[in-house]
Amino acid sequence: MRQKAQLMDEAALARALMRISHEITEKNKGVENVVLVGIRRRGVPIAARIRDNILRIESRELPVGSIDIRFYRDDLTRREDSPRVERTALPFDVTGRDVVLVDDVIYTGRTARAAIEAVFACGRPRSIQLAVLVDRGHRELPIRPDYVGKNVPTSRAELIEVRLPEYDGETGVWLMAPEE
Repeated sequence: MRQKAQLMDEAALARALMRISHEITEKNKGVENVVLVGIRRRGVPIAARIRDNILRIESRELPVGSIDIRFYRDDLTRREDSPRVERTALPFDVTGRDVVLVDDVIYTGRTARAAIEAVFACGRPRSIQLAVLVDRGHRELPIRPDYVGKNVPTSRAELIEVRLPEYDGETGVWLMAPEE
């Protein structure tokens, strides 16, 4: 794959996450009952950034956890015969809470479905909401994010690559295209 275009630089990504943070606060009429759950991998640092933004907005620190959805994937046999499942780290009870799942990109909706199933395995939340940095379309399931940083129409052959310093040493979002 080759880089076709940079869609967001560090400043644009920060603005999108600040907007999502404000939207979460507004939709939930505050954040008293809200918990953030990052979907491993890149959803975890994105959830931490949203937590930091909400702390600046509301002067209240939200609980943040992480969830590994590989065990809940419906395409497990095609991906790996025995996946290495990371530990789900939810240092709080989700029962009765408004859970905001956080991920970098939504595509078919299968990751979001698996994350919802993983959350229900931990308890019965009052609501589950979905926040994504990029929505690239091509849904295969009736799942729609509640909060979106940027909508990017793509072809199925293209990819969206979110780079974060925790994993990639840089910050930004790129549209990747097949080699010609």
